[in-house]
Amino acid sequence: MNKVAIIMGSDSDLKAMQGAMDALKALEIPFCVRVLSAHRTPDAAAAFARGAKDDGYGVIIAAAGKAAHLAGAMAANTILPVIGVPMKSSTLDGLDALLSTVQMPSGMPVATVAIDGATNAALLAAQIIALSDEALAERFAKYRAAQSAKVAEKDAAICAEYSCL
Repeated sequence: MNKVAIIMGSDSDLKAMQGAMDALKALEIPFCVRVLSAHRTPDAAAAFARGAKDDGYGVIIAAAGKAAHLAGAMAANTILPVIGVPMKSSTLDGLDALLSTVQMPSGMPVATVAIDGATNAALLAAQIIALSDEALAERFAKYRAAQSAKVAEKDAAICAEYSCL
């Protein structure tokens, strides 16, 4: 199974990225977490991205705030899918990071999730890897079924309390 790399521009993003780690653990997907900066450690970030495929990674999740160039820097140095997670880390409540992450130039795609959307980034990574991993595809289908069951339970409780027709 391919691994997922969770790369953060700063360790201050660790708490916000916990949802990604939890989702990957729940789906039994191996992952690593690194702090690499597009601006402060550009050579190390580029080296990681260049070697990621050979190191067994299938997807890179890149979380960054403010200028948020990390996902683009990763994408520029790998052919692996890169998922950007814009972080809410500035006075613009993450809008700056969202726009920086989503506005990639032609030929340099980065999938982008919501501001602080770590869990969805991990789930998208799981779906990508599941295309070539049947066991993961089955675990993911069970995850989705469990989500549906939780909503159905909540719906039944609400209907019982408020007399749904």
